[in-house]
Amino acid sequence: MMTQKRTAQDGMKVYLIGGGIASLAAAAFLIRDAGFKGHDIIILEESKMIGGSLDANGSPESGYVMRGGRMIESKYLCTFDLFSSIPTLDNSQSVTDEIFAWNKTMKTASRCRLFRDGKSVDAPLFGLSESHILTIERLEAEPESLLGRTAISDQFAPDFFKADFWYMWCTTFAFQPWHSAVEFKRYLVRFTHMISGFSTLGGIMRTVYNQYDSLVRPLRHWLEERGVQVLLNTQVLELTTLHAADGFAVEQIMCERSNSPHAIRVTSSDLVFATLGSMTEGSHFGAMDRPAILDANSDGSAWSLWKKLAAREPDWGNPENFSSHIEASKWLSFTTTLHTSTFFDSIRDLTGNAPGEGGLITFPESNWLVSIVLPHQPHFMDQPQGVDVFWGYSLFIDQPGNFVKKPMAECTGREIMTEIMGHLRLSEKTTDVLSKCICIPCIMPFITSQFLPRSQGDRPAIIPSRSKESRLHRPILRNGR
Repeated sequence: MMTQKRTAQDGMKVYLIGGGIASLAAAAFLIRDAGFKGHDIIILEESKMIGGSLDANGSPESGYVMRGGRMIESKYLCTFDLFSSIPTLDNSQSVTDEIFAWNKTMKTASRCRLFRDGKSVDAPLFGLSESHILTIERLEAEPESLLGRTAISDQFAPDFFKADFWYMWCTTFAFQPWHSAVEFKRYLVRFTHMISGFSTLGGIMRTVYNQYDSLVRPLRHWLEERGVQVLLNTQVLELTTLHAADGFAVEQIMCERSNSPHAIRVTSSDLVFATLGSMTEGSHFGAMDRPAILDANSDGSAWSLWKKLAAREPDWGNPENFSSHIEASKWLSFTTTLHTSTFFDSIRDLTGNAPGEGGLITFPESNWLVSIVLPHQPHFMDQPQGVDVFWGYSLFIDQPGNFVKKPMAECTGREIMTEIMGHLRLSEKTTDVLSKCICIPCIMPFITSQFLPRSQGDRPAIIPSRSKESRLHRPILRNGR
């Protein structure tokens, strides 16, 4: 985060733009490791909810919703270091201790990572040729500068994208063939130690509840106990900067609260952190009988702020590289709330896994390339007994379905569940399940924008080169992409 250790000084304020996990984590580290007082830290969040993309909400009556979930595993050292200092909401242990204790009991051991031709595929083989393996080894060793803006499809022959390894890899991390070869390489290197258990998802860890309830809520509670100010419904419109020969510094934060403009003066000793861009900006929710709508112009303030900054200062990167290719960065997720055990009982019988054991189930024959995951229940803290919740997503949302002859992007929640039941060969139970479920689709234009091919400088440095300590200000702008 910082190039050198900084500690709190009297009168210093810290402004964190964006209320996602980056800002929440930064606030916690500033308090824990840098000696800042909580009341000197202000988080500015545009929406009515903290947590950014780590969101989850809803009710049994209206249906629960979560736009996505993130894989964690034991080598997430920074995550576990942070949450070792954060107690659970009942104050019984640290969040880190809770996660490790939970995963000793609820080990991931999928017997159905792939579901093909109406049957589970137990521990599928990777199906890689010698040429595929050699290419993977080359990518792991090749410098990123040589890969440049190439796509994954530039590195592999077309048959690689029909191998079971690719089906498992791309759906675990949401990679598409046209995504960046550099990002693919980074993930290969980062998760090499998990390859041996990849076909059973061995080593993947889960939180007790969804990640908003298990991670965001305890972290926010800890911060607010220490006086951190969280200003919701606060849209940051612009950062005015003061330029000098030796660099620039933030002078004012221009924002809007309740439709009223407001300017925050940044003093000579203050710090400013900004999360730029957003994976889930422009999300649109559908309903059981209404599809989600893609808004091609929904770049919102998280992107518009970055664009304004980059227009003035080249060191702040090229946001257009990530926000202007929605056809390459979009996909659709869905959350289904069930008031019947029929669906979960059927999955258990088909796969041999209880909810929470199996992880992601992918249907390689699906024209949508759809995957679902059934977590341990309850998945929400307020979820009553007799209600089940699962999540799913698809990568090819513009293709007609195998059972519902429409692109997924045009489908209602009812049609999405009909397609899922078809792939499971449970059509005779479809009427019963559809009468007792609420499936809410969500389309996200920028959800894989971070994977798009890019050039050197498209992503700004964590501290842009001309953003440096001067006689007036000490800004630090953090790129959250």
